[in-house]
Amino acid sequence: MRRDIFQAIADPTRRAILGLLALGAMTPNAVAEHFESTRQTISKHIQILTECEVLIQKKTGREIYYHFNPEKMKEIDIWLERFRKLWETRFDQLDNLLNDL
Repeated sequence: MRRDIFQAIADPTRRAILGLLALGAMTPNAVAEHFESTRQTISKHIQILTECEVLIQKKTGREIYYHFNPEKMKEIDIWLERFRKLWETRFDQLDNLLNDL
């Protein structure tokens, strides 16, 4: 199944994992220590994030480290740009209305 970045950020646990890994690479065990969920649950979240290509897996010796891939987040920014322009227009209109009052 093909996954996209929006599936990656749809879950609060996955967003928290991304926040952790944005600070630095970690092993799955190190990530799991930050959550009350089981190691298997965290591994499933990491698998989904990897399938979405927002995490990159690198093997160092016997350990697997996961790295955050910020390039993938550009897809979200591109999608949000349409809405950002709409919001800015509406805020400008509100500013003009308040200034007129």
